[in-house]
Amino acid sequence: MQPAKLDLHIVQGSTLRDTLRLMQPRYEYRPIAGLSGSPLRLTVDHGLPGNWLAWVEGVNGMQGVNRSARESPHRVTVVDASTLEINALSAFGLNPSGGQLIYKPPVDLAGATARMQIREQVGGAVLLELTTENDGLAITAPGTITRTLSATQTAALAWTDAVYDLEVQYPDGTVQRYLQGAVTVSREVTV
Repeated sequence: MQPAKLDLHIVQGSTLRDTLRLMQPRYEYRPIAGLSGSPLRLTVDHGLPGNWLAWVEGVNGMQGVNRSARESPHRVTVVDASTLEINALSAFGLNPSGGQLIYKPPVDLAGATARMQIREQVGGAVLLELTTENDGLAITAPGTITRTLSATQTAALAWTDAVYDLEVQYPDGTVQRYLQGAVTVSREVTV
């Protein structure tokens, strides 16, 4: 599997905290039983373990909710096992019906560890390493890794351009690289 390219931008002197979603390559398709409310709530037996990214296709009466898998997904919040919420949309005054929820299931990270190295573009010297052991990375749910650098840590960065990759090691010893990209640091002006 080819790692996804996702560049990382760090603002020096500010806390970096972001959430990464690791998805399986296959799609799940679930029929939507109902759509209503503000924010928009979807009644669907979704099978998602937590907040996730998803697409919606084929809804009648509310074209703004429809997005193909070639477009950016919606951020969906799990309300319960049969309800999802899309906070950015409202069905107020509309009567949407039908459609299907489409998503890629989360990667199973049970028992896994993660590591991310930031290296010089030329020469490859390690500039920074985040792991699940040093609390720079945390596996917080299926398919979910949070990446954290404190304001003190980002203030101490003495470089502006680098590259990184993020790998997961599974309990059986298998290592999978999921992400890679460029890293840029915006210099702190107010100190």
